[in-house]
Amino acid sequence: MGTPLIPLADEQCDIVAKLEFCNPTGSSKDRSALWILEQAIGRGEIAQDTTVVESSSGNFALALAFYCRMLGISFVPVIDPNCNEATEAQLRLLCERVEKVSIRDVTGSYLKNRLSRVQELLVELDSAYWPNQYANPDARDAHYRFTAGELIAQAGPLDYLFVGVGTGGTIAGLSHRIKETYPGCVVVAVDAEGSVIFGGPPKKRRIPGIGSSIVPPLCGQALIDQVEIVSEARAVEACTTLAAKYALYAGGSTGSTYAAVQDYFTRHRPGTHRPRVAFIAADRGHAYAQTIYDPTWVQQLRTDTVQAPGVETLAVN
Repeated sequence: MGTPLIPLADEQCDIVAKLEFCNPTGSSKDRSALWILEQAIGRGEIAQDTTVVESSSGNFALALAFYCRMLGISFVPVIDPNCNEATEAQLRLLCERVEKVSIRDVTGSYLKNRLSRVQELLVELDSAYWPNQYANPDARDAHYRFTAGELIAQAGPLDYLFVGVGTGGTIAGLSHRIKETYPGCVVVAVDAEGSVIFGGPPKKRRIPGIGSSIVPPLCGQALIDQVEIVSEARAVEACTTLAAKYALYAGGSTGSTYAAVQDYFTRHRPGTHRPRVAFIAADRGHAYAQTIYDPTWVQQLRTDTVQAPGVETLAVN
């Protein structure tokens, strides 16, 4: 499933973007979805009559829908109103049944209620399998084996790696293998303002694919040196920059991660050494045409958002 690595011209750093949005369904979630399914089938946890059930804000559901269809396995995604319209329409085309949770939980998000609905479906359905992307070690191992393996072969020695965090699987897998190969590489986790993963206060979030209203177990397995918190407004700005400057039509997670790179090195200017910096472009922009790339939606986001600094840095070591 190899994805390309491209350089981005920058005055301060040698920046390369790992285009995970070139995977078949448009995100880094292809890696974990296919590997989880293959491993579960190999262990006998998924049979021909099994229904796969999973909570997702969009990208993981799309990946599972695609690979389950290819494998002839039933799949029921559990989504919420933050799922982009285009993604939901595609899921309803690929899946006979789509569950949509519409009530926010105590954190102002939908995740806890999505997970509760998954548990109900596991009881309701005769034979069901929950991939549990938030804790499944196969999700971590997919990125350790494949994403990180490719990145090392393509990029060479790295000084910094920036990875958006949602379920934690990507950064857990990448960080371990990158640090095994390049021990001095600084791993920077990128999270959304309003996410609780790294201890911030919860608040309403509109852009799916990054952040979480729970602390995913896989995050605790990652080797993280710094954490960058990015506002949704800043993520939108970065998506616009990626399109205008590099012709990259990127999604919200990618925009957040690129914003973190830019803002980090604005505050921490390199010396005479130009650092080699990689970031994961985890999602493409097509599903965000009616949100991030819609001026009316963006204006409403700015109106609704309390003015606050775009990025905060937390040291975890």
